[in-house]
Amino acid sequence: MFIILVYDFNEKRVGKALKICRKYLNWVQNSVFEGEVTKANFVKLQTELKNLMDEEEDSVIFYIFRTKQYTSRIEIGLKKGGEEFIL
Repeated sequence: MFIILVYDFNEKRVGKALKICRKYLNWVQNSVFEGEVTKANFVKLQTELKNLMDEEEDSVIFYIFRTKQYTSRIEIGLKKGGEEFIL
């Protein structure tokens, strides 16, 4: 499945949230990630973020698509993130 994740964590936990999200998704922009994940990895991602968060202060929103095939993306201005390729 293809997901877009948007989060807002307290500054005490935001660094840890960033590391968790980068394990599963591509960083796009401040607090925004996207990518293909398996159902199992999606459950792991949700569990790790839920264990980190304070539900009184932090929030996460997932936009879930069955496939990337029917999505499009337009970028205007400075490109802050994107897919990272390691050789």
